Amino acid sequence: METIKVDTASRPYEVLVGTGLLERLGELVRAATGCERCCVITETTVGPLYADGVEAALAAEGISVAPRLTFPAGEPSKTLATLGTLLEGLAERELTRDDVVIALGGGVTGDMGGLASALYLRGIQVVQVPTSLLAMVDSSVGGKTAVDLSAGKNLVGAFWQPSLVVADVRTLSTVPAELFLDSCGEVIKHAVLADASLLDDLESLPLTVGDDTERLTEVVARNVAIKRDVVSADERERGLRQTLNLGHTVGHAIEAASDFSLGHGSCVAAGLCMMARAAAARGWCASETAERIERCVAAHGLPTGTDLPTETLMRYATHDKKRHGTDVNIVVPVEVGRCEVRRVSLEEFRDLIEAGR
Repeated sequence: METIKVDTASRPYEVLVGTGLLERLGELVRAATGCERCCVITETTVGPLYADGVEAALAAEGISVAPRLTFPAGEPSKTLATLGTLLEGLAERELTRDDVVIALGGGVTGDMGGLASALYLRGIQVVQVPTSLLAMVDSSVGGKTAVDLSAGKNLVGAFWQPSLVVADVRTLSTVPAELFLDSCGEVIKHAVLADASLLDDLESLPLTVGDDTERLTEVVARNVAIKRDVVSADERERGLRQTLNLGHTVGHAIEAASDFSLGHGSCVAAGLCMMARAAAARGWCASETAERIERCVAAHGLPTGTDLPTETLMRYATHDKKRHGTDVNIVVPVEVGRCEVRRVSLEEFRDLIEAGR
């Protein structure tokens, strides 16, 4: 097991990455939270696979488990309506501020369970138990929780740090291959952001579904450490944390324009490549840097661009949280391992999208 300590102003916590951790969940949750009672929030795909075992592990440690809350799997459930149902469910179960929510599932579950925990009774503890690669390397760490609006992705949310993150990489064996590969978009993004040696490793040997739990543990832990370093320095995304949006300004626009039919990691990968090509065209990075990023993305079978019209991307990008009046923040790869945030006008952003095609 790898242990990564996250130290934020609002709450320090540990991220545990390894195998066999679900069976130890009761022991780990009690040690981190001291709780006597909890409620599992999950969804219809992950719940049947792991919820019974998780609840049994919690009960074995003497933790009282309230009836679980389950919502339909998928991004379409990341809504205010689903959030309201979960909040009503927590109230019906009479959870108190001494109790804990266990968010068991992928990124959508982490968002829903985390935001419900942030709002219920003005905040109760949440333990994130990610079961997808994307959730393990990205969304379960850092405290960002949100739901979508019709105008765009993640427009309503809160920063609410978990009390513990438990990532059992054995759950990745039940993730469909296409979803696993989609998640590699965020892994590549982290490598471009802060770890040239990780990008070398991913380019020479793409990350694929398999039984290599040792490599998966190492890659997940390295990604968590990269995000930890950024989040600990800038919990509320006022400066450095904005670099984690590398590939996201265009990526979120692609994702929203597809009505979320395209995976988040695939959209980030496409946005990353487009921004790298645009940066190279502007002389902000070497052409070799953009080519290297594109090679790694392509090696994982992820898209390196989009056929969506520029005006469509602009329409969705202008509803993104990264917009500031008539400007928008973008993250530019200067070289592998170093990125910077630039504020550009919407007109310049349109030109960058064109240059990135």
